[in-house]
Amino acid sequence: MTCPLVTIVTPSFNQGHFITATIESVLSQDYPRIEYIVMDGGSTDSTADAVRPYLDRLTFISEKDRGQTHAINKGLLLAKGEVVAYLNSDDTLLPGAVTRAVAALDRHPDAGAIYGDGFQIDYHGKVKQQFPFTEPFNLWKLTFVLDYILQQSVFFRRACLQEIGWFNEKLHFGMDWDILVRLGKRYGLAYVPETLGCLREYEEAKSFAGGARRFAELARLLRAQTGVKYPPGWWFYGLDTYDKIWSGRIRRWIPGGLGRYLAMRFVHLCRARIDRAQFHSQGIFPDGWAAETLHWMMPACYSHVAIRGVLPGWAKPLERQRLRFYVNNSLVMERQPGPGEFEITVPLQVSPERVAAVLRVEAETAVMPSQEGLGADNRRLAWQILGFEGKR
Repeated sequence: MTCPLVTIVTPSFNQGHFITATIESVLSQDYPRIEYIVMDGGSTDSTADAVRPYLDRLTFISEKDRGQTHAINKGLLLAKGEVVAYLNSDDTLLPGAVTRAVAALDRHPDAGAIYGDGFQIDYHGKVKQQFPFTEPFNLWKLTFVLDYILQQSVFFRRACLQEIGWFNEKLHFGMDWDILVRLGKRYGLAYVPETLGCLREYEEAKSFAGGARRFAELARLLRAQTGVKYPPGWWFYGLDTYDKIWSGRIRRWIPGGLGRYLAMRFVHLCRARIDRAQFHSQGIFPDGWAAETLHWMMPACYSHVAIRGVLPGWAKPLERQRLRFYVNNSLVMERQPGPGEFEITVPLQVSPERVAAVLRVEAETAVMPSQEGLGADNRRLAWQILGFEGKR
């Protein structure tokens, strides 16, 4: 394993009661080459006193800035590391995280960044649960549906960030999602199934107190990245925001049991639509089956994608299955794979602008397991997915 310099930037403003834990989590890492920069926005609380004992082991700059995103960019511009990360002043790294991250970047030399698992912790630093959204890299879902990546687990290649541009300082809530999508579209990201960082959750935390303002920003981000007015993520984040707002108003406007009942029904309907956006909009079911229309996305660095799948023997109607492959809405090929396992290589449209390829697979036939005498599964299933592999 190589041993590049790793720079970690902590943006901070009036977080003196948390920042000691953040600093300790960085400086106690077992990795031998860490540059640590704390970019403070001119705090008026105990931040300076909390940082003072560590001044011989980190760079502390306290001056007025234009907000968190500006502070992150200022720190990254000062960074000397080949690998960079940012860690908010109320979050923490887990022991050994930097060593594991560098090893992962070594194993995935083409990825623009790596990310892993982590924990949600409470105000006092006690673990509440493992972060529940993390999954292996899926560019279409990251772009069109939700940010399932725990920011506290992300480590970037600085050269890749430099090429795509730094964090968007117009964004207050979604700057990490925006840069992950941009980086994923160009280089791809690599998932590491190891716990690397912790997100602190409490009422005053920005991600949990943003409400309608946060959703408005995320909606603009989604539309800019997808070119779609109402992508699945619009429903995911919109309903997640407004079911909290409107269920409370329903209870206030309609007193008594009827108000509680209507609020519960409203929340139930919102949650059903949120689940549909999260789990079904891509046409990929959690057990690996594909619906009649499937969406996928490949980073711009690939010229072809190899799709592996299987048409199981019990699904007789699928034996003559025909699949049509569209890239950026243009039909590029049709195939009739036949029963059993198959692999189909689909050419992608490589452009000088290095635009990510949006792939759509449409199946001519689908089956319902319930109609084949296999339980009560009423989904329409077209084929089973074994994997997608990009080829340069």
